[in-house]
Amino acid sequence: MPTQTVKAPTVTCPTCGKTNKVPAAAEGRPRCGNCKNPLPWIVDAEERDFAEVAEQADPLVVVDLWATWCGPCRMVSPALEQVARELAGEIKLVKVDIDRNPRLAQRFEVQAVPTLLILDKGELVARRAGAAPAGTLRSWIEQVMTGRDSKEG
Repeated sequence: MPTQTVKAPTVTCPTCGKTNKVPAAAEGRPRCGNCKNPLPWIVDAEERDFAEVAEQADPLVVVDLWATWCGPCRMVSPALEQVARELAGEIKLVKVDIDRNPRLAQRFEVQAVPTLLILDKGELVARRAGAAPAGTLRSWIEQVMTGRDSKEG
């Protein structure tokens, strides 16, 4: 039986417009092959690859635990993607469908969707439930980033 290769999703560079392949899991942070500017890192993860995709990533990881039937999840997804584009190079957005990955929902004690988590090198450092506009989400993420920077400095 042939082995399946996972196709790396493509991202259009917001700076120069070139298309780049961005793997779900990699060391470092993705940069445009043409202009070298940071690229937004938005990927899906499942139970089988969550550790590699989310917990071993270098930037802060925002995990969106969502469900297809959830109206607020459909509202927050574009806002999260906007924030991921705005904070390219600083965060990685990892989306997890809880209906397809119930063990992850159980592990993170999801009681409402969407549930958003922020992981720093695999450690849960913040969480919130419910939808919010992009500005509110960005402020929440930046607060966590500021706290992280003060701990490192």
